[in-house]
Amino acid sequence: MPPETANTQEVHELDVRGMRKPDKHPTIFATYAALPVNGAFVLVNDHDPQHLREEFEADHPASYGWEYLTREPRNWRIKITKLASTPLPRVLVDTTTITADPATADVTGAAWKLQIRERDLDSNIIALPPGGTIDSHAGPDLDVLVHVLAGSGRLVTELHTIDLTPGVLLWLPRRSRRQVSAGDHGLRYLTVHQRREALVLDTQQSSRAPVS
Repeated sequence: MPPETANTQEVHELDVRGMRKPDKHPTIFATYAALPVNGAFVLVNDHDPQHLREEFEADHPASYGWEYLTREPRNWRIKITKLASTPLPRVLVDTTTITADPATADVTGAAWKLQIRERDLDSNIIALPPGGTIDSHAGPDLDVLVHVLAGSGRLVTELHTIDLTPGVLLWLPRRSRRQVSAGDHGLRYLTVHQRREALVLDTQQSSRAPVS
């Protein structure tokens, strides 16, 4: 079967058909990262790498080229081109569309999470329903910035209470104790902090995830 396009200029081929599955995507992305702007390589695979395409869309939307050259059994060739020197700035989410409906949140209480693989930051949108609470706990060993998006609530510290209303920008020092409760219309807030691997709560009981 002839290639599907006449644009078959000589570029480096990366054949991953003989690689272990855990090694394939890291090798592909390392090859992509090493390209100059407008540089390309031809990925050779034994199937249509749809999951890989989804990862490119998540990490490099609008800044890469994806061109099928050959689609044959166990012989898929895709030309991948680097169109920009870095991933492009882009809109991640419209926070006004995220509600405090607990059905939209995951088990950590987050209604949205920053999912980009290569990043230095973690970010979540926590959505509490009316009357929802996050029990008192000690925060992680890192500072957290909180921006209240909608609703209302209270944050209780060791010594006082802070009212949470839309527009409030809150600083949570590392390891500080806090307890959060939502008002009659729920509470929705964005957290931003240095990326971490996991969170361990310093509390014996928590009804939901911590503030971050």
